[in-house]
Amino acid sequence: MALIVQKFGGSSVADAESIKRVAKRIVETRKAGNEVVVAVSAMGDSTDELLDLAHQVTPIPAPRELDMLLTAGERISMALLAMSIKSMGHDARSFTGSQAGMITDARHGQARIVDVTPTRVRAALDEGAIAIVAGFQGFNRGTGDITTLGRGGSDTTAVALAAALSADVCEIYTDVDGIFTADPRVVPRAHKIDRITSEEMLELAANGAKVLYIRAVEYARRHGVTLHVRSSFNNNDGTIVYNEAGAGGLGGGADAVGAGSGAPASSNTAALLVIPNRGVGGASQASGQITSEENSEKSVEEPLIAGVAADLSEAKITVVGVPDIPGKAAQIFNIVAKTGANIDMIVQNVSAAATGLTDISFTLPKSEGQQVLTTLTSSQPEVGFASLQYDDQIGKLALVGAGMRTNAGVSAKLFTALYEAGINIEMISTSEIRISVVTRADTVNDAVRVVHTAFGLDSDTEAVVHGGTGR
Repeated sequence: MALIVQKFGGSSVADAESIKRVAKRIVETRKAGNEVVVAVSAMGDSTDELLDLAHQVTPIPAPRELDMLLTAGERISMALLAMSIKSMGHDARSFTGSQAGMITDARHGQARIVDVTPTRVRAALDEGAIAIVAGFQGFNRGTGDITTLGRGGSDTTAVALAAALSADVCEIYTDVDGIFTADPRVVPRAHKIDRITSEEMLELAANGAKVLYIRAVEYARRHGVTLHVRSSFNNNDGTIVYNEAGAGGLGGGADAVGAGSGAPASSNTAALLVIPNRGVGGASQASGQITSEENSEKSVEEPLIAGVAADLSEAKITVVGVPDIPGKAAQIFNIVAKTGANIDMIVQNVSAAATGLTDISFTLPKSEGQQVLTTLTSSQPEVGFASLQYDDQIGKLALVGAGMRTNAGVSAKLFTALYEAGINIEMISTSEIRISVVTRADTVNDAVRVVHTAFGLDSDTEAVVHGGTGR
């Protein structure tokens, strides 16, 4: 018997018919002989609607009360899903985040998980029930308050439960068929990736890919949880996100993990979900074990680039006229650090010989821009810079692929493609497996399409997006 954690997002449980369809899939997984734990998001856009309602009542909602409000969405969907499963003749029990043992720190709106003690969930499984857990929420022992985990919190809930329960696989269900080489809403001919390393997925998630949230990928990588990203609208194989450590690239060191959610209802044993060679658009391997020799041969054929991601959520601040002397950059970023802002890219210009002054530019989330501007402005006499410039009309493109480590010419091809399309680059940042560039916000989607084509990632057919508004 395999233990499977499944996560269903808002578009998968958007209405009553969708909930019944999800319930049927969960029951099929249980009938196949698996223990099943489900983490569920709020229905459709209900979280955004609750946020809108809160801001109609007050421009600055109290963080504690906002968490109490927002967690109502997941409680509604978990209860409805449990009811639907019960109507099909199977026992199901719904649990809030606190009932499921999701212990967090005390920060409202962006709480971090500090412990997971799923005692009641384990007990429900032992009694043959399907456990339905409200995603996105937790509980702080010190204050006794309900907390929320921030955007993507339901993904993080699912991965945390999978780690705590030693699940065989964590299935993330969404409105597309898996992880694609680019957002199929932006690049219709993007390819579905059969498998991707957690390292590559971390880079894509950090740079705007929305199918998985970075905190969930980080948690899965740290705790050796294998993720299977798939569509809730069909039974197609999705994308495996695996850790490279161990044989076959799995954190647990195995080539196959228990699955079975796509198995017929009459199945008595869990099917084997095999980690396929990472191809784009190719068929998955048949069930069975993959030998180390086969894995070694297949890795040679893996593509250079995993995918292209774009992010429109960042802004750029330029500190103009900074004295080019030791310690000034440290002084500036110590001031920024006090605001808690998350800095992404940093560029310092060569100082002008005549003045001995330089400019330092950095990017950060738009939501944190005003606070950083205010803090830096108040410190201007102390630091001695001339002025500040703020630009929230930028877009970031990131090209990601583990093959960059051993292949030359990637940067040249990227920059040539952007040049030929007339797209200007404002900032550049790199890692071992990523190249990121900042362009104008109104050109970034064009840039994604151009780069996707330049690296031969275009498919012959268009990707299917089954639902969701992308709000």
